[in-house]
Amino acid sequence: MNKTYDLVIIGGGSAGLTAAGFAVQLGARVALVEKHRIGGDCTWTGCVPSKTLLKAAKVAHQMRQANHYGLPSVEPQVDLKAVMAHVREVIAKVYRHETPDALRADGIEVFMGAAGFLDPHTLAVGETTLTARHFLIATGAHPYTPPIDGLDKVNYLTYESIWNLDALPKRLLIVGAGPIGCEMAQAFQRLGAQVTLVVSRDRLLPRDDPAASGVLGQVFAAEGIDLRYQARAERVWQGGDGIHLMAGNDELVGDALLIAAGRRPNVNGLNLENAGVVYSDLSIRVDDNLRANQRHIYAAGDCTGGPQFTHYAGWQAFMATRNALLPGASRGVSDQIPWTTFTDPEVAHIGLTEEQAQVRFGDDVMICEWPMARVDRALTEGDTAGFIKLVHKKNGQLLGATVVAGRAGEMIHEWIVALNQGLKVGDLSGAIHVYPTYSTASMQAAAAIRVEQMLSGTSGRIIRGLARLMR
Repeated sequence: MNKTYDLVIIGGGSAGLTAAGFAVQLGARVALVEKHRIGGDCTWTGCVPSKTLLKAAKVAHQMRQANHYGLPSVEPQVDLKAVMAHVREVIAKVYRHETPDALRADGIEVFMGAAGFLDPHTLAVGETTLTARHFLIATGAHPYTPPIDGLDKVNYLTYESIWNLDALPKRLLIVGAGPIGCEMAQAFQRLGAQVTLVVSRDRLLPRDDPAASGVLGQVFAAEGIDLRYQARAERVWQGGDGIHLMAGNDELVGDALLIAAGRRPNVNGLNLENAGVVYSDLSIRVDDNLRANQRHIYAAGDCTGGPQFTHYAGWQAFMATRNALLPGASRGVSDQIPWTTFTDPEVAHIGLTEEQAQVRFGDDVMICEWPMARVDRALTEGDTAGFIKLVHKKNGQLLGATVVAGRAGEMIHEWIVALNQGLKVGDLSGAIHVYPTYSTASMQAAAAIRVEQMLSGTSGRIIRGLARLMR
């Protein structure tokens, strides 16, 4: 059986779903091909389950910390099997809008099975062949397995398999201090495991501002996580008393081992050679419009080897679909990508870090760091660890923002808009913010910068002089 479409999308994760929904709205004939489960990592093993687990862990932590709010503390009795059942319930609620039947009801034809190109215009899915004017590859990524001696001989966990646990490990070893490693470390420590986090560098979250890493490291240590900095995992083996891991000069022992060393694009197995598409083990090569060397084939999201965020993958898929089905072309690669690590406190970022800005603009760079301890809402919540840091030029032009706070993922959005719209920091200082909220910190920091600008130099002397005359 052969079917012809305007657009065939390979991969039913966040990128593929975004592309399919948009293409149908444009009136295109669309086919979505998925070999495993619609929803991809985000629904099944990433965003949805991890944030659900983090919420359960935070509740357990708050039960222990209730005395800080004038209430009796309670040691929670954690049944991980019940917690994981709750996680699966939330996944099911999200998935019900992504099932093949739900997508077909929206006009998207769905084919379940492994896909492989037969030629540049033909894709095989089992016994079915699909031809199309355009193809979009959105196959995502998979857990990276680092070259640790003996790893293939022990039962280790990844972000995909950790959701199969039905009993809380007493001792959990985690290799990797990026977003996945940090989120899982805090979640399992709060649920009652003793977590040892193996950090190959001298700080957590190496992509983020060092000050943000410092705050998170202090919080983790206070919560009892055993942090092993500058300790590279070298060898692992199974012993009678658990899994042994050599990291640096230390021998660590745990009941379970989570490898959180990053992800690698899913590019193999598609027979891209038959389509004439240039690729490597690390990416499908695309231009700034997300077009491969074959002009009718596009790729978006994690498989292109760029930053791996659900929101970025969805944005790219939208742009790739626009470029495939509409006249002209829009840039599908951005250097202004926001992200948030959903630890407690959360760590959010957009734009340049302080170090990056100083390299690019030198002495023209100014910094304002406003502590959350000066934010009334944070004080009422007992949630004062963190800060908002604004990186800007002397003229007020915003270059970047980092937020470390209990609700940093929400607070970062106005700075995303400000940066994308070319606003100056002072433009936000005049916008009335609701009190008391976490975002009051944004107004306070912006106002501090604006006042300093007004009262510096000649203009400051004039303003002060006018103020004296008005007394």
